[in-house]
Formats: sequence, structure tokens, C-alpha cells
Amino acid sequence: MVTLPNSIASIEVDEGNVVRLNENVRHERVTAIADLMERNHFVYKAHPHGPYHLRLSVVDNRLCFDIHNLDGQHLGDIMLPLSPFRALVKEYFVICDAYYSALRGGQQPGQLEAIDMGRRGLHNEAATLLMERLSAQVDVDHDTARRLFTLMCVLHLRVIA
Repeated sequence: MVTLPNSIASIEVDEGNVVRLNENVRHERVTAIADLMERNHFVYKAHPHGPYHLRLSVVDNRLCFDIHNLDGQHLGDIMLPLSPFRALVKEYFVICDAYYSALRGGQQPGQLEAIDMGRRGLHNEAATLLMERLSAQVDVDHDTARRLFTLMCVLHLRVIA
């Protein structure tokens, strides 16, 4: 578990309103959380002395970052509109479905690599947008933003389904 001051030490994803997750989405979520717990950079500028417990949820079509310190004290909420991410999320799921279908269908390595490059490119674009949208309130690195975008996609399922 990460316990560095500038980090997320624990994360909870409120999936109460999420439609049933297929195995691929569940795998993406588990991997994103494990990668975040292994390494991340997250500084909430209003309270720059972490580490933090982060709870992600969707409230009124907004992504809510509910931030606490490790003693459970509520430090604040950040609400991001989901609309700027909607097209990226839909495209990301289309590419992920194509990737997993190609993987199961025994596609040639070059075809899998091309699909995966598209998936990574879209993921990078979304991570950059997330970093920009959070920049006034939170400092995150690119890898952390990529993983948070993956978790946002899981929560976004109920909005686009």
C-alpha cells in the first residue's frame, strides 16, 4: 500500500448505480486499482499533506472525488462534469471490446498491437483531459490520471448505458 504524503493510500469506487460489469470491465477496474496502490502521485491543493483516501462516485452526472485524510476527516469534494469525457469513454469501450474480441479470436500479433496502440492513445488523450480538468485543485501525474480515467469509465457505465 502506498503511504507517501503525495499519494492516494486507499481508494473506493462507488458502483452502487453501475450496470452489471462484464469480465473485461471488471479486469480493467481491478488492474487500475492495483496499479494505483502500487504507485501514484496525487496532491489535493487545499490540503497538500496527504496521503489521502479517495472515494469516486457519480453524483448528478458529475464525477465526484470525495477526499479524506487517513484519519477519516473529510477534506473536500471535487465535482467534474462528465460531459467532456462522454465521447472518449464511449470510444474507449469500443476499442477495448475490439481488443478483447481480437484477443479471443486469435488475431495476428500485428493486429492486436494496432488495436492496443489505439486504445493507449485514446487513454492518454483522456488522461491529459482529466489532468487539465483537475489542475486547479489536484496535482496528478499522467499515470495516475490514466488509472483514474479507467475507474471513471466504470462509473460512467450507468450514464451511457
